[in-house]
Amino acid sequence: MNDSVSDTLPTRSVEDVLRAELAQGDVIIATARPILRHLLANDDQAMFSDEVIARIRGMMLDLARQLLFALARQADMRDPAAFAVEREDDLAVALLEETGLLTHSHALTIEARLADKLNARGIDPVLSPLLQELAASSDQAEAAAAMRVLAAQARFVQHQRRMELPFGELPGELFHAAIETLVSQAGAFQQDARAVAASLRSEYDESERRVNQINRLLMKLQHRAKRALAIGNSGLAIFATALAMGSEQERDTVILSLGENQFARLALSLRASGLDQGDVEEQFVYLHPELSLPAGFDTLRADKAAELLASSSPEALH
Repeated sequence: MNDSVSDTLPTRSVEDVLRAELAQGDVIIATARPILRHLLANDDQAMFSDEVIARIRGMMLDLARQLLFALARQADMRDPAAFAVEREDDLAVALLEETGLLTHSHALTIEARLADKLNARGIDPVLSPLLQELAASSDQAEAAAAMRVLAAQARFVQHQRRMELPFGELPGELFHAAIETLVSQAGAFQQDARAVAASLRSEYDESERRVNQINRLLMKLQHRAKRALAIGNSGLAIFATALAMGSEQERDTVILSLGENQFARLALSLRASGLDQGDVEEQFVYLHPELSLPAGFDTLRADKAAELLASSSPEALH
């Protein structure tokens, strides 16, 4: 066997393994949506004993309440709370019909649960070593950006503990989808709902979202941003954002890849972001200490890992 063939065989082997695992993981992500939607729309409260289901339902109810309180104020309701309570379940179910909102709330739930798990291992969910270092930076702009991320992350942790989802934290397309859902469900209050939609859109500033605050901080780091790809140093929130940037994926997809049954997507994402085998293994120690990388992973090039990720699309499977 000549050198060129010998060199390519291990790469093909590991690619085949990861491609198959990636396809299986994509199916799991896609099939989770209708299952979650069914459970969340079911009136039997016993169905919500699972923490993930309870958290997602809680966030959708919170989002529905925020929108309904805004509508009640616009309509000059004498008792906004009663108005919201009467309608929140129906609006929450309608919001869950938006696949993007369901996927996003699922990702937030996975992020919060994993942050709790890592916290038990000594990784603070708010103040990571990297963020602490940047907040004390002599570069005032960098320090200010780090402090904004710190505040945003502290709010996120509190919101998750309360099962809250502030609509100002939604990505732009999901913010508009939520508002349109309110309008479509407003019934006799259609005119007031349209006024609420216009008002909320005028106040919405996507740049203030937690994730965008982290994005801006990473951009300020420039070539130092690779340090954020060490979860023990950067913490989960910054790590996930940096991994999404480095692997050119949606952050929600990256968050889901950190959960169970998504070994291949996580390994490929880390490799596509430029990490070598030792660094990838270090992240697996934190996230999945029971797993090992497949034989030949060290031969997989970053560009090939990116190509495998680009050919995969869990969002397209329904």
